[in-house]
Amino acid sequence: MPDVVSLGEAVIDLFAAPAGVALEEADSFSPEPGGAPANVAVALARLGVDVGFVGLIGDDPFGLLLSKRLKSEGVDTDQLRARADSPTMIALVAASSPRDQDFIIYRGAALKLRTADLDLSYLRSAKILTFGSVSLSGEGSGAVLGAVRQAREAGVMVAYDANLRPALWPDMGTARKGILEGMQDVDVCKLNEVELELLAGTDDPATGSRRLLDRGVKLCLVTLGSGGAYFNNGRAEGHIPAFDVEAVETTGCGDAFLAGLIAGLLETSLQLETLDEASLRRLVRFANGTGALTATRKGAMAAAPKRADVEALISRP
Repeated sequence: MPDVVSLGEAVIDLFAAPAGVALEEADSFSPEPGGAPANVAVALARLGVDVGFVGLIGDDPFGLLLSKRLKSEGVDTDQLRARADSPTMIALVAASSPRDQDFIIYRGAALKLRTADLDLSYLRSAKILTFGSVSLSGEGSGAVLGAVRQAREAGVMVAYDANLRPALWPDMGTARKGILEGMQDVDVCKLNEVELELLAGTDDPATGSRRLLDRGVKLCLVTLGSGGAYFNNGRAEGHIPAFDVEAVETTGCGDAFLAGLIAGLLETSLQLETLDEASLRRLVRFANGTGALTATRKGAMAAAPKRADVEALISRP
C-alpha cells in the first residue's frame, strides 16, 4: 500500500494558444493531464514518494490519457475508476500572463464519486491522505467527506487544499460553506491569500492562520506566490521567501508546493504540533523550491520537478 493517497479529481486541462491571450482570444487548445489531486500525486512520485491516486474518470479517450499518464509517472492507479455514464472532467485554461490564469470548467465523472467507488481500507492504510475542495463542489461530496473522516479516525494524517474555483460553486457564500465543511477533519491546510480572505475574513497570513488553527487545523500554510509562503502550527510561525526563478506558467505550482510539503512531512515524526520553527522552515523551504521549479515550465504535471533538482535549488547560497 502507498505511503500517500491523493483523493479527488483527475482532469484534462485544455490550454489556450497562443500563450498570453484570454480564453475568448484563443486560436486553439492543447490537452494536458491535470486536476489538483492528480498533479499532487505526480509531483510526489517525482519526489520519490510511494503514492496512489483515488478518483473517477470517464470511460473515454481523455480518461485513458489520464490513466496512462498517472501510471507512467509511477502513481498507483489500482483505485482509479472509469465511469461510462459521465465524461472525463475538462478545464479550459488561458494564461494571460505567467502568473494569471482564467478557467472554464466542465463537470464530469470526477465530481460523482460514490462510497461504493472507494476501498476504505486502501485509504486507511496510508500515512497521509490528501484531497481538495473541488471534489466537494459536486454530488460526490458526501462520499469524499465520509472517506476522509474514516481515514483520520484510523490515524491517517489529512492534508487539504482549499483550492477555490468559483466557477464550480453557485456563489461565494456557498463556496465558503462547502470549503469550510471540508476542513472539519483536516490536519494540514494549504491555501492562498484569496482563499484565506474567503475562509478567515482576512488576507493577513498571521491573523488568518490563527483563525484556521482555532477551527482544528494543526498546520496552516499560506502560499503567497512570488512572496513565498507563511506557516503556523500554533507553536511556531513565520515566513519563508520565494526562490527567484523565471516564471513561464504558474499552473500547478500550489499542487507542487503541497507535494513538496507532504514529502517532507513523511521524513518527520508526523507530530505536527511538536514541529519547531527550524523544522518548519526546512519543510516550507523545500515546498517553496518544488513550487518554484514548477513555474519554470509549462503544464502542471509536466513541470513537476525531480527531488535532485529541488535539492539543488534550495542548496544555493
